[in-house]
Amino acid sequence: MRIHVAATAALAALALGAAACTEAEQDKAQTETNEAAADTGSAIEEEAAQVGSAIAAGAGEVAQEIDESTDRLAEEADEQKAETQTDTKGN
Repeated sequence: MRIHVAATAALAALALGAAACTEAEQDKAQTETNEAAADTGSAIEEEAAQVGSAIAAGAGEVAQEIDESTDRLAEEADEQKAETQTDTKGN
C-alpha cells in the first residue's frame, strides 16, 4: 500500500512538473493578464462616464419639464383667480 501511494505521488509530481510553465512563460502570462485587466478597467471607466453623461442629460430634461409644468400651473392658478374675481364681482 505504501509503495502504491509513493508511486502515485511520484507520478503526480512528474505530471505537475511537465505541466508547469517556465518562469519566462509565467512572467509573460502575468504581463498579459495585467494588460487585459487594465484594458477592462479602461473600458469600464469609459462606460461609466457615458452612463454618467446620460443620467446628467436626463436629469436636466426632467428639471426643465418640471419648470415648464410649474410655470403652466402658475398661469392656470392666475387665470383661475382672475375668473373667480370676475364671478365675485358679477354676483
